[in-house]
Amino acid sequence: MKEITAPVIENLRRAQALLEKLSPAQFTDKQVGPYHSSVGEHLRHILDIFACIFRGMPAGMVDLAARERNELVETVPEKASEYLDTILTSLEGLDSASAGTLVNVTDDLGMGPVQVPYTLGGAICQAHSHAIHHFACIGYILDRLGVEVPDARFGYNPTTPDVERR
Repeated sequence: MKEITAPVIENLRRAQALLEKLSPAQFTDKQVGPYHSSVGEHLRHILDIFACIFRGMPAGMVDLAARERNELVETVPEKASEYLDTILTSLEGLDSASAGTLVNVTDDLGMGPVQVPYTLGGAICQAHSHAIHHFACIGYILDRLGVEVPDARFGYNPTTPDVERR
């Protein structure tokens, strides 16, 4: 499982670096269109997906639509940092044997709930890809706000060639 969790943890630590850099006003700023969402909202959403996985693991039933949506996490950087630490601790605590554990993942894809069998490792991989996508959205918001991202890999899929990054 470490071959799965290590890169996920490394990527999520980029959010830690970002949280240390942003002011509360930058964290909650919603002026950037077209969606007018904040860095905090995107980060809370990312962490909620991971939390759904960890909450559902014991029963083997993960419901991605049953997110907490805690507004404090998206408006108070310290709360986001605490939530991130909880997710990182959970990822660090996964053992090698758990990657193949079967879980049923439920999500609403737009036409009602759908249940799909996953392995725990597969669910973590999906949450990681989802996080990268939202980091790219955060990168766009930060660019419009005139704030630099924490590092050159922030928001990029690991398979993106370096020459394509600017």
